[in-house]
Amino acid sequence: MGEGDRASEARLAWQVLESAERIHAAADVDRALDHMALAIRDAVGRANPIMMVVMNGALVFAGHLLPRLAFPLEVDYVHATRYHGALTGGEIAWAAGPSLPVAGRTIVLLDDILDEGVTLAALADTLQARGAAAVLKAVLVTKKRVRAQGLEADFSGLDVPDRYVFGCGMDYNGFLRNTKDIFALP
Repeated sequence: MGEGDRASEARLAWQVLESAERIHAAADVDRALDHMALAIRDAVGRANPIMMVVMNGALVFAGHLLPRLAFPLEVDYVHATRYHGALTGGEIAWAAGPSLPVAGRTIVLLDDILDEGVTLAALADTLQARGAAAVLKAVLVTKKRVRAQGLEADFSGLDVPDRYVFGCGMDYNGFLRNTKDIFALP
């Protein structure tokens, strides 16, 4: 895609932002992060965990959550996606795996959203197969929907409706991850 195409997509992103419905304000997100941090600390604060950031969506979430976790931990990342810049998911593509050894470790997967749960389930299965002692899932938002795999997050900040949402790390066509509020398409 050329520079002109991305400029056109950016203009469309502005239109989307202006017409979107604010689902959660930044203050809601901050309160949710505070509650999640306490729950995560209580669950794994003494376990020498690896906080595994799922890129790119969880980058913003992790950047706000990690400073709230006042205990020793390590941070790593994985990059797997089903969206490839699209609005609907397809096959999982792996761009990067963890660099830290996970065998015998407690892993907390940090992801932006629990939607269908396909990517998060695949990541958890992969980490378990590599010998992780425990794999917990922490998501900023959980979409209110039935998931075919029945996957649920161990820690979740906020619920969102079963609509396309963006902001706080979640994107609209590669844009708008950087908004402090969480929005939904009309």
